[in-house]
Amino acid sequence: MGDETATPFLLAPLAELGHRGLRELIEEFGGCDEYFSEMISAAALLDGGPFEKWYLDGGPRPEKLVYQLVGSDVGRIAAAAALLDRLECAGIDLNMGCCAPLVRKAGGGIAWMASADRAGGLVRAVRKVTGKRLSVKLRTGFTDDFDYLVEFCRRLEAEGADMVTLHRRTSKEKFKRLARWDHVGALRSELGIPVAGNGDITDAAGLVRRASGPCDAVMVGRAAVRRPWIFAEARNPGSEPRGDTRCLLQTGLRFLELLALRQPPEFHVSRANRFFGLFCDNLKWGTHVKNLLGRESSLSGMERVWREYFSGAHEDG
Repeated sequence: MGDETATPFLLAPLAELGHRGLRELIEEFGGCDEYFSEMISAAALLDGGPFEKWYLDGGPRPEKLVYQLVGSDVGRIAAAAALLDRLECAGIDLNMGCCAPLVRKAGGGIAWMASADRAGGLVRAVRKVTGKRLSVKLRTGFTDDFDYLVEFCRRLEAEGADMVTLHRRTSKEKFKRLARWDHVGALRSELGIPVAGNGDITDAAGLVRRASGPCDAVMVGRAAVRRPWIFAEARNPGSEPRGDTRCLLQTGLRFLELLALRQPPEFHVSRANRFFGLFCDNLKWGTHVKNLLGRESSLSGMERVWREYFSGAHEDG
């Protein structure tokens, strides 16, 4: 993963955000070591859903992309992994951490953590069909039981997982409490495979701090949307800070341009709102701008709102 002399930086799999447009934006600021795709439904991929080609777009750096699969059926996930194995990518990741009610109730995401036997069977089945690096992203589980987490991850390792990423919260905590990063290092000491940590990184300084701790890689999610330059700043701590007024204006415009180029029209408005829902946190009047953007039904309307904000009426600083 990336430069062996530095702890790798990873972009987390983000629903409606981890598409090529966002990856390309981050890459233009200097990029990170690996990009994890947004969740790809194994069932939709196998059934030939109308939008699957967009989820499979590996650009701009396919050699740095990890495809993440979500689903509840071992056979279907393995079959989808076999399809992904034919594509250029850095690896395949299995989602065992999503807590969305629809995913969990269907037996996917965090539901896999209810049984080490079931989860191990999935890893074993996928390992048989791919030679790519195979990783698993998970949470602590349904309760804060570290012994169970170790047992669970040891089973994944025994069945062929090459890496795990731990988001150190239980299924019910969401963002209600800080992620317990001490458990990332503790889990790492119990396994023979790399352990990446994820959770509560808000800026480049925090990213550098976590990278210097006991983990094999650091994964960043929402903060990389708020600050697409976060990885570049972390790699070059003495560089000039980003995020001035001109940078914010141009970054928003560039994202809209990339969204139009890299995503189907049906996705434009929803993905733009997801991006600006976080990126507008950089603005003094961010909530006001989010509301204005949310009223628009086209990218051109969103561009107009964005330009008007920076015209001087609500100048930041």
